[in-house]
Amino acid sequence: MSEFPLHTFGRSRKSRAGYAALSNEYSPIDNEEGASDSMPMNVRAAAVATVNRKGKRRDVLEEEATLLGDEHREEGGYDEQPESSRRLASLKRHKSSVNDKSRTIPFRPPDKFRKRFPPNIVRNQKYNAFTFLPIVFYEQFKFFFNLYFLLVALSQFIPALKIGFIATYIAPLAFVLCVTIGKEAYDDYQRNLRDREANSQKYLVLEPTSYSASAPDGGPHTRAVPSSSLSVGDLVLLEKNDRVPADLVLLRTSDASGTCFIRTDQLDGETDWKLRVAVPGCQKFSRDSDLLTLDAEIYADAPIKDIHTFIGTFTINFPPTNSVNDVPMVQVPTVEPLTVENILWSNTVLAAGSAIGFIIYTGPETRAVMNTSHPETKVGLLDIEINRLAKILCAVTFALSVLLVALNGFRGQCLRVNLDMGKTVYAQQIMKDSEIPLTIVRTSTLPEELGRIEYLLSDKTGTLTQNEMEMKKLHMGTVSYGNDSMDEVAHQLAMAFGASTEPGNGSTVTGIQLASRGRRDMSSRVHDVVLSLALCHNVTPVLNDDGTVTYQASSPDEVAIVKWTGSVGLTLTSRDRTRIELQTPTGSRMNFEVLELFPFTSESKRMGIVVRDSQTGEITFLQKGADVVMAKIVQRNDWLEEECANMAREGLRTLVMARRKLSQSSYEEFKQQYHQASVRLEGRNEAMAEVVAQYLEHDLDLLGLTGVEDKLQDDVKSTLELLRNAGIKIWMLTGDKIETATCIAISTKLVARNQYIHQVAKLKTSDQVRDELEFLQNKLDCCLVIDGDSLQLCLNMFKNEFIEIATKLSAVVACRCSPTQKADVARLIRRHTRKRVCCIGDGGNDVSMIQAADVGVGIVGKEGKQASLAADFSVTQFSYLTKLLLWHGRNSYRRSAKLAQFVIHRGLIISVMQAVFSAIFYFAPIALYQGWLMAGYATVYTMAPVFSLVLDRDVSEDLALLYPELYKELTKGRVLSYKTFFIWLMISLYQGAAIMIMSLVLFENEFLNIVAISFTALILNELIMVALEITTWHIYMVVAEIVTLCFYMLSMIFLPEYFDLTFALSTRFAWKVAVIVAISAIPLYIIKFIRSRVAPAASSKLL
Repeated sequence: MSEFPLHTFGRSRKSRAGYAALSNEYSPIDNEEGASDSMPMNVRAAAVATVNRKGKRRDVLEEEATLLGDEHREEGGYDEQPESSRRLASLKRHKSSVNDKSRTIPFRPPDKFRKRFPPNIVRNQKYNAFTFLPIVFYEQFKFFFNLYFLLVALSQFIPALKIGFIATYIAPLAFVLCVTIGKEAYDDYQRNLRDREANSQKYLVLEPTSYSASAPDGGPHTRAVPSSSLSVGDLVLLEKNDRVPADLVLLRTSDASGTCFIRTDQLDGETDWKLRVAVPGCQKFSRDSDLLTLDAEIYADAPIKDIHTFIGTFTINFPPTNSVNDVPMVQVPTVEPLTVENILWSNTVLAAGSAIGFIIYTGPETRAVMNTSHPETKVGLLDIEINRLAKILCAVTFALSVLLVALNGFRGQCLRVNLDMGKTVYAQQIMKDSEIPLTIVRTSTLPEELGRIEYLLSDKTGTLTQNEMEMKKLHMGTVSYGNDSMDEVAHQLAMAFGASTEPGNGSTVTGIQLASRGRRDMSSRVHDVVLSLALCHNVTPVLNDDGTVTYQASSPDEVAIVKWTGSVGLTLTSRDRTRIELQTPTGSRMNFEVLELFPFTSESKRMGIVVRDSQTGEITFLQKGADVVMAKIVQRNDWLEEECANMAREGLRTLVMARRKLSQSSYEEFKQQYHQASVRLEGRNEAMAEVVAQYLEHDLDLLGLTGVEDKLQDDVKSTLELLRNAGIKIWMLTGDKIETATCIAISTKLVARNQYIHQVAKLKTSDQVRDELEFLQNKLDCCLVIDGDSLQLCLNMFKNEFIEIATKLSAVVACRCSPTQKADVARLIRRHTRKRVCCIGDGGNDVSMIQAADVGVGIVGKEGKQASLAADFSVTQFSYLTKLLLWHGRNSYRRSAKLAQFVIHRGLIISVMQAVFSAIFYFAPIALYQGWLMAGYATVYTMAPVFSLVLDRDVSEDLALLYPELYKELTKGRVLSYKTFFIWLMISLYQGAAIMIMSLVLFENEFLNIVAISFTALILNELIMVALEITTWHIYMVVAEIVTLCFYMLSMIFLPEYFDLTFALSTRFAWKVAVIVAISAIPLYIIKFIRSRVAPAASSKLL
């Protein structure tokens, strides 16, 4: 304690340790003399950062007074004021600004302070008891299509407007509404059950009121609290496999090193375990219960969406003591900076051990919730197009009504019923397809959307790849070992270790000693490269409960390499921050001391380590990294560039392995210079990198080149090729590094052979963005690879220009994307192109993207079912997209378009007949068909044949998958358009007029005969029209046609008020009906035949 002089800086206010508080005039930057004497360098840096963040001088002064004590005391005296009163002083900052959500949270905050922050409640429900019906009705009737039929149905309650049975108007609409309401209620109830399960999950909270210093176990007392009752300031005890309930600062772990591993698959989509570090000031406490008497506070910046960034400080005002008279042996307050490495985000999982965390964000302020968007009700493009056509139909019906025609002509409700029933059939066909087992349709209103996809946005990890790495190739310049010759590597390694023990000296000859020989044999070269690969990594072996060992690291490449070194005989047995232990092929142990570690970063693209052999004392610098940076560091060679290119073409992820021998004196000189650079406040990173480059990173011995394969999902290459041939542009959005994503883009054939890949990263200014956009504008045939920061900059500065250019590119790969960025990209493509966008993913980080798409597809995989539950369609493999889009999607869209137009035709033709009939009889408002005829026309007489169109197909499944170009035609929207609508409108006008006029020309003396002739001709015409529209006959179609015709003929016997049975059985009736049907149907058949010969459809050319 004598090394800290206790100067007074112009104030008589003392902390309880007797240290003086800073004066108002003190500045961490200006007052260098006092600061340098009394404050360590790292504390000064943290204090400077804290002051800069707060910004306001008044807030700074309040914070200084709070952190260092605010009571007048005598020199050497203690603060006797209650601890809670001192802590309350630190809460003043929250009152300074209502909009500032940054916070300084004391340990054990009062309840009034806790209530300022949102409750830790998970709520994914769309409705509550009061909003359910209003919102559902609004979603249904905001479309003109439904509103029009509602008004028509309501008009039937007015006697003057009543035509026919009210049930024929109300029943179809009521049926549609009941199905919709029931489905929405069930889905929301399921969401409610999931929310309740999450909110009721119990967690252990350290209880200060129950703590007793005399507790036999010496540990704190805990109580179980549901997740929804947790609040800011709680100390939560997490055990292995516990899901983190809120955003926590990691204070202590069960591991003595203060580290723990977490699984972040539901947050960022990566299945690799991430290392988190506890706050050093808390980890060094002797027991967990010390946290309950600790006088400390945590500053946390306002909550933001970025899961890779956190700014905060941890301040100890007074450490825990066993006696009230104890004086701390460290200077207080102690300020430690907090980064994202000290944080456990909500929805991650503690992978091993136990940990204690301090809650800083809850509920909607957690990173997980901020990166999750609430689901919206999705409407298919086909429904939107039919809604537009409904407006035209309304105008046509209104025009007919002006001519004193009854409003009951167009049976629009039947269109909605038929379409919804068709969607149900499509959904069942998808789920019962044996070639895509376990596929689930969660949104049955969107099957047709699968046939109109033009952009596919895919996650990488777990979607395109299995995230299982395997070492495939080792190249050492003059020799290359492939996957089938790794046993030779094991043999050479065993020889090297066996030959390295000479009877005379009894010592082990290291690879470095072998390297000094004039000519090294192959065994020693293999020994050197395998030993280097076994040491140069950041992998930690974790012992599981069942006794097995799992390797964990932030990069799966490193795990694959370490597993490979173990398979050839050199096994990693233990690893911590200071030591690495290996087991040789002979069973002996080799120990190495870790002197320095230089972790991999996106900027450096390499990682290095300095180790000392515990047996020989020799020091070696080992480094591995990307070829683009390592080529400048290693000694001259003539094979590295060529072999890297060869491996890249195979889709392998390459790493260059090199080393450098260090003497003790050179290492000591490096260590001294490196330490001086590491304590600089300005330009620290650049200075440290310069020292490493000067002393270590030059003229390295090139040992070898590794090729690691990221296993792809089954049939990914063929699937992407088929989808690209179908005219679908594919984007890959991933949270992974640029190098990794580029390799996957090549190996999956997302990038065509010899296609130029343009990488955009670390853009900082608008000029840089503009230059990149100008380059891309002139090279639209390239594949763009862009990182998340640059993508955000492009969207912020040149949103429209970037999207316009990017959507024209054949492929785009976006790396380091946050969940929100993925969703934003999907929305931007939808808004800019007006095209259908499909998003597919498998993790919780993909949920926002899936919900933002027109069609969301979730994969059930290793990362759980969260994406699957939030998606519109759930599959188990990425390759199932081929069948889902090119077959089921194509058929669903074609069938629904044909069904919709035919139902419209069926309604319009009877309206035209009514109009012609009324016009001939001086516009008399007389209904042509009434009662059971009208009720049966849209149901038993025509519904089965018309609905059988949902089974039609123009090509076989094999042809649809063999020629994906057929899918491209559908995306143009020509199957259902204004053109096709007006064609069917003209057909309805012609056939309605022809049937009615010919029936009147063949007028019989009794009006009853006109009804019988015209209605029979109408039914037969519709049956023939259905037959003409069918491309491929199905047994159900044949049955529907025959049964419907028989049922109609049978019903004529039971409806004598409409049919004269004697006349209906006469030859006069038969030939007149035959003539009328021929005049109405034969011309259309002739036109269709000529058109099929002159301008055949693309699909018919393949038959």
